[in-house]
Amino acid sequence: MTLFAIGPAGAEGPARTPGAAATAWGVRVSVAGGAGAGTTTVASPPNPTPAVESFAYPSDGSVVTASSSTSSAATDVQRNASARAESVVTGISIFKGEITADAVTARASAGTGPSGAGGNVLGSGVTNLVALGQPVTGGRVALGDWGQLTVGSEAVDRSAPAGAKGYRTFVTEIDVHLTADHDGLPANSEIQIGYADVTAQTAPPPPPTTTPTPTETAPTETTATPDVRSADSPRDRMPKAGKKVKAAPLTVHPKLTAGRYVFPVYGPSSYIDTFGAARSDVSYHHGDDIFGQLGQPLLAVADGTLFSVGWNKVGGNRLWLLDSQGNQFYYAHLSAFSTAAVDGAHVKAGEVVGFMGRTGDAEGTPYHLHFEVHPVSLLYLGYDGAVDPTAYLDAWSHQQDLPFPVVTGWAPAIPGGRAAPEPGAILLGMSDISTADGLDPASLQRALTPLKPSALMQTLVPTQPAPAKDLGRG
Repeated sequence: MTLFAIGPAGAEGPARTPGAAATAWGVRVSVAGGAGAGTTTVASPPNPTPAVESFAYPSDGSVVTASSSTSSAATDVQRNASARAESVVTGISIFKGEITADAVTARASAGTGPSGAGGNVLGSGVTNLVALGQPVTGGRVALGDWGQLTVGSEAVDRSAPAGAKGYRTFVTEIDVHLTADHDGLPANSEIQIGYADVTAQTAPPPPPTTTPTPTETAPTETTATPDVRSADSPRDRMPKAGKKVKAAPLTVHPKLTAGRYVFPVYGPSSYIDTFGAARSDVSYHHGDDIFGQLGQPLLAVADGTLFSVGWNKVGGNRLWLLDSQGNQFYYAHLSAFSTAAVDGAHVKAGEVVGFMGRTGDAEGTPYHLHFEVHPVSLLYLGYDGAVDPTAYLDAWSHQQDLPFPVVTGWAPAIPGGRAAPEPGAILLGMSDISTADGLDPASLQRALTPLKPSALMQTLVPTQPAPAKDLGRG
């Protein structure tokens, strides 16, 4: 993780160190179109306290019961980064015994050293798994005409910022996906048991000895200014014919001074610095991925105005937030929006604007929020005006409460805290309701109408902006 010596509203003075993150949980029930439940999620950072509990859902245990669930997570970045996560669940019964297992163990580890970064999921497995009367040892098994059972699902991601080495792996030992309504659960619901997720990354190389000012640092190598037309896709933002552009991540961190800033995810979560890492659908990763649980509340990081609330192919359900200074923040892969999330809505720092998911090109990945920071001083660079959000995320406070009544449902209660609010809507499908993209000045004009434009917005919005097409980014 990249750490910075920072003040309450900005980030400066880089001090590069390794990074690590670990997450584990025992049981998760995700109900399509409704509230689910799960055991406690343990994440390091911020809180690696182990969780030991039993579990039943619903209260009579007719869908899932587990005699015990023990989850733990630990990280260390004193010299080289290392991360460990483990979940052990025993005495499992699903759908009143249609699926049973004596024990499930999900175990993952990752670390860094002189040769780079690596890890494994050794020790993960299921003991005496039986589905519909037949023993199951691994792979994928059909569950009658109503579902599918997957055993030992795992993945590896080695992406990292330029000059660094990274390794991330996660494993889900039992995953039951319903293709039709069954025994009280609707189609598209999911039951997962035994999850462990770890990340380790070497320290990025030190920055240049001379740090240029924002106006002196640009991510393009060009013979003319690019024709910036779309915030959500570089494919719709190509330079005019004959112009050569080579994108590269910015290394500056302008101060954000619009007021109080808060961390964008409520409750336990984990992240490391992946800004600048390679991505297949864009020139490089323009933000950080913050991992958590399905339906976890996502918060406005500052007082501001929402715009481009809607869906696109890559970002899925996404929105933008404009603070009073003119800085912009991008949220992607949401499972749903809150009732506050409409174009032109004014929100307060800490207000719930959406819920964590994996829509768009994040389908099949662990649930996470893709989050970007676009300082006002760099908006002229368009899509490549994003800066590394890690230092800001490290500095922003984690909100401990929500400013309106809450109910249970999205996840287990957070020790010492409160549960999160019900979603304003659970989105099963939708078309793009946004009027424009994120960084095109025309979208700001449309999104804020009929709001009275401020002097700042008058400087950002030209009188005759070019039309834009929103293609999406993740």
